[in-house]
Amino acid sequence: MNDLVQRLSKGTHPVIVGGPNPSVKEFKNQLTQNGYAFIKFTGTAGGTDLGLRIDPVNTKIEEGDFDNGTGKVHVEGTLKLNFISVRCIANIDLEVLSGTAQLFAEKKEITS
Repeated sequence: MNDLVQRLSKGTHPVIVGGPNPSVKEFKNQLTQNGYAFIKFTGTAGGTDLGLRIDPVNTKIEEGDFDNGTGKVHVEGTLKLNFISVRCIANIDLEVLSGTAQLFAEKKEITS
């Protein structure tokens, strides 16, 4: 497995809301309108900004108050990182647009 994927799959890591112009309004738009959001792992060399295809079933934004920029949201999504399919699970505090996240390598199906 790739070194970066291995590192980000072990434990939780600090993250911030990523993308070109991070804001509560833009993050809400990414989660609810675009179905695609940016999460940046800050503990890697230069940071690792990942674009997630949002999993609407497992993403929970009800506890976040986007109008006042408070509360926490649970974000889940998938992507390919260095040719490996991964799931990212992040918990973000809207007040500071940061939180923690972890990657999980997707299991390959075995066919006979």
